Amino acid sequence: MNIVTGKQESVYDLIRSMSKAEKRNFKLYATRLSGNQEAKFISLFDCMDALDEYDETKILQRCPIKKEQLPNMKAHLYKQILVSIRLLDAQRTVPIQLREQIDFARILYDKGLFRQSTKILEKAKEQALFYEQYTQAIEIIEFQKRLGTLSVSRGLVAKSETVSRQVAELCTRIKNINELSNSGSQLYGLYLQLGYARTQKDLDMIVQVYGPTLAKYDDERQLSFTEKVYLYQAQVWYNYIRHDMLTCYKYVCRWILLFDSAPHMKELMYDLYLRGYSRLLDGLYLLRSYRRFIQKLDDFEDEADSIAAINDNARMIWQQIIYVNRINKHFWEGTFAEGIRMIPEVERYIRDYGTELDIHHRMVLCYKIACLYFGHGDYRKCMDYLGRIISTRDPRIHRDLQCYARILNLIASYEAGIDYNLDYQVRSVCLFLVKMNDMHQVQQEIMAFLKRLNSMYATNLKEELRQLYERLKPLEHHPFERRTFYYLDILSWLESKQKGSSVAEIIRRRFLEENGGK
Repeated sequence: MNIVTGKQESVYDLIRSMSKAEKRNFKLYATRLSGNQEAKFISLFDCMDALDEYDETKILQRCPIKKEQLPNMKAHLYKQILVSIRLLDAQRTVPIQLREQIDFARILYDKGLFRQSTKILEKAKEQALFYEQYTQAIEIIEFQKRLGTLSVSRGLVAKSETVSRQVAELCTRIKNINELSNSGSQLYGLYLQLGYARTQKDLDMIVQVYGPTLAKYDDERQLSFTEKVYLYQAQVWYNYIRHDMLTCYKYVCRWILLFDSAPHMKELMYDLYLRGYSRLLDGLYLLRSYRRFIQKLDDFEDEADSIAAINDNARMIWQQIIYVNRINKHFWEGTFAEGIRMIPEVERYIRDYGTELDIHHRMVLCYKIACLYFGHGDYRKCMDYLGRIISTRDPRIHRDLQCYARILNLIASYEAGIDYNLDYQVRSVCLFLVKMNDMHQVQQEIMAFLKRLNSMYATNLKEELRQLYERLKPLEHHPFERRTFYYLDILSWLESKQKGSSVAEIIRRRFLEENGGK
């Protein structure tokens, strides 16, 4: 099974994503006129809703629609579904509410009911400023200025100056948000493509390109909530890529505290809140702060009901974060057998969300599952999941994960006894690492060892393993080489081979020692 899923019809995907309440509301909306009871687009909706997968032949057989009519009918159905969902969400989604109020004000303006239009706009502006919807706030103010030219009253000049200052301030905030969100998006894109900084050259490039921009916002006192969120997001990725986990953790804590201080923004910017929490848990995992990690994971799980109530996207993101960090917990504790039991649930999640879950997060989940199977000693299952990553067609997507998937696959092949063509596999992986510019000291040591495996005498194996362990152990805290150990617990594997224990036993013993046997 490849990481990338097949393309489906947009209208079918939309129908499959609808909740029962949304489907019921659509049927009420679509049949609001008696003439629509037998409308063809309603029949098309019912037919698609009943299909387990999109099948145009079945649709044409079951619906009173000709083949040449189908494209237009699907487009019409798509629009009607979106209109019905918009009407349903208008009461709970602030941007949609604001858009609706602006539209109402425009209708009243066109009818010459200027006072009513002004009253609606004033309330909408207050709401837009409260929720920091600055673009819509400017649109509202510009509309108010047009209305202001229709009447002459005392204080008009003073009021115009106040409005001008307000627009200038909003424009500045929008400019800041745009600059910070661009920096954050570019840094995130850089991470998805390359992973952590690999060399001093990578580090210098990141500092030179993004350092000056972020330094401009050192004084946060005049920044709005939204500006701070995007600043913290950019700072987190900036320091995460640079391996500065302590500074990264400092900013992600500010990120979460910001939302805790303004709970009304959680629902509006739920995606940023959830991604912030994801980075918080990831930071605690990399900093090896077990008790705090467990506390924050429990807190996050307690928010399940409130997050799931926001919308499907929030629920999907929340579940993805939960699965990744539950698996991390099993890695940490060495409880791989327990972790294996949750894989069917994770598989259902990947299958249910299909195309909605982006390729990056599917790759991460597949790699995590592969590592669970490796720690459990089921190397063939491990290789199955690594194969999903290795078969990714575009090597530019998360190329660091693709590199380590190939290295882990080599080790799993050896452990599974599938080593008849190990030399060829090693050469192939070496070529890929060189092509991806990811052949550094740790990788060189591992690949050199694997290359010699088939020619080693069994009596020399433990000594070779010990020597490799001694060479790699000092690199665990190297500024750049340590990134390999974020992906591969190669040291635990080497220790397990020397002591004749399983990887799970080695990790479990270490965990109990570090946490006082608890």
